[in-house]
Amino acid sequence: MRKRESPITSWSVRKPRGLTRLRVFASVRDRSKGFLVAGRAVFPCALGRSGIVVLKREGDGGTPRAALPLRSVLYRKARLPRPRTLLPLHAITGHDAWCDDAGDRRYNRLIARPPGAAEERLQRDDHLYDVIVELGWNDAPVIRGRGSAIFWHLARAGFTPTAGCVAVEGHVFAKVLPRLARHCVMVVR
Repeated sequence: MRKRESPITSWSVRKPRGLTRLRVFASVRDRSKGFLVAGRAVFPCALGRSGIVVLKREGDGGTPRAALPLRSVLYRKARLPRPRTLLPLHAITGHDAWCDDAGDRRYNRLIARPPGAAEERLQRDDHLYDVIVELGWNDAPVIRGRGSAIFWHLARAGFTPTAGCVAVEGHVFAKVLPRLARHCVMVVR
């Protein structure tokens, strides 16, 4: 007599492709520096000048302590090849900016602005925003003044502090982005 398979064991259970979680924690020596853990790999990173904060406010220089979904990847097409990733991808143009004006109805959103003065211009002369991962902070729903433009981006030399983002060296993106699952979360503790 043939053994009958249970419907539960006969179905294939799909596991998410890639890493579903990145972890970030501060250094015990310098609160504006820390480490990003991707699977078994650990990379140094820069954090906000105020370190990791629980009550994030616009302009406080803190990196929010939270589970931050990775929303999308933005990159400078003229400076980098198209990144390999399962996340939604957007090439940065000269009109792209991020609204950090708490009085604006578009607060904490990607906006189109003509060249000139803008909130957080994404096409910068330095290389910090050559690749950006939009982190899901204060976006569901947006609360004015709780902080905006929280990104995972490229670090300055020496891992100097950010305005509240997480920043790593360029080679980290090349290694980690292709390994991320579509619904990955960065857990900042």
